[in-house]
Amino acid sequence: MNAVRSPMAEQLARRMLPPATFVASAGVRGGERDPFVDAVLAEDGLSLGERLPRTMDDLEDDYFDLIVTLAPEAHHAALELTRSLAVEVEYWPTPDPTDAGGTREQIMAAYRDVRERLKARISKRFPPNDVENAAD
Repeated sequence: MNAVRSPMAEQLARRMLPPATFVASAGVRGGERDPFVDAVLAEDGLSLGERLPRTMDDLEDDYFDLIVTLAPEAHHAALELTRSLAVEVEYWPTPDPTDAGGTREQIMAAYRDVRERLKARISKRFPPNDVENAAD
């Protein structure tokens, strides 16, 4: 629903990749903004600003070289959407922190875990040396 994992990944990628890299996120369905995402991003000095959840239809006029999906439903939708396009689609299985229960701190821990996993995947997929070379 473009409310948790992909907006987090979008903001992290915007910070970690060169400014000329176009990064956008979207979901299979529309959703509501998640306040835990705001809290976890703020811990890293990031913010969603006024950004609201978007659907894949909102991005249909944009062109991408790579689509990264974080949930099985999104992966299947991206494969269907790109079946006649020359676009690379990668699936990075990422747990859904909204499944976490318990205290606020336990829920925040689940969101932090997703944030850290996404940082690690972005760093692994786009190593700093490769990013610097791509920007040249």
